[in-house]
Amino acid sequence: MLERKLISTDDGSATIFIPEWNESYHSKHGAVREAIHVFIQNGLDKIPYKKISVLEIGFGTGLNSFLTFLNAVKRDIQIIYTGLEKYPVQPSEYRLLNYSKSIIDNFNVADYEVIKPDDLYQKMMDSNWGDFQEINQIFRLKKVEIDFFEFDYPESEYDLVYFDAFGARVQPELWTSELFEKIHFGMKTGGLLTTYSSKGSVRRALKELGFEVEKLAGPPGKREMINAIKK
Repeated sequence: MLERKLISTDDGSATIFIPEWNESYHSKHGAVREAIHVFIQNGLDKIPYKKISVLEIGFGTGLNSFLTFLNAVKRDIQIIYTGLEKYPVQPSEYRLLNYSKSIIDNFNVADYEVIKPDDLYQKMMDSNWGDFQEINQIFRLKKVEIDFFEFDYPESEYDLVYFDAFGARVQPELWTSELFEKIHFGMKTGGLLTTYSSKGSVRRALKELGFEVEKLAGPPGKREMINAIKK
């Protein structure tokens, strides 16, 4: 297991840093800010349905699932959420993360005050791996400890994919047609894949598989990101 250190990012929210890779789970310019921009504003907010099936590649610290839950409450929609992670973050690590405080302090979350977000985040992270867990009546979560290539992707299941793997600099094999083809198989026609990357090789791989790829303005510290729609 690689060494992991808790660090603070520019918006005050925490992330985990891997010294051996010189890589962190989130942007140093703001973990919460980046997640909201890439996965909520340019992901969840673009899916109009009242019931949405989400797949996350790289469950990590659970930040994207936590933000998805909060926004599901705000929109009064149902979420079926599957998060894949090969190396789960341990309780001794995620219990030190300050996402609830960062979100309340820095973003408009008046609608969430009745949820007790600290309790909610811990409940999501403490939930069992391998089976769907009822977080509440609108959010079902299944965390799967698995290599992304080994997951049995169900055909045409997902409305939305959060592709949040470590960057191509440290894990180039995750940003290739081999994995994107498996994800494409698991997505519904019209489904959306959103990711923080905008590498030309990634765009080409997605286009070759039949995705319609769009470059968008990136989060702070990053010029561009990608949305890809399965046609």
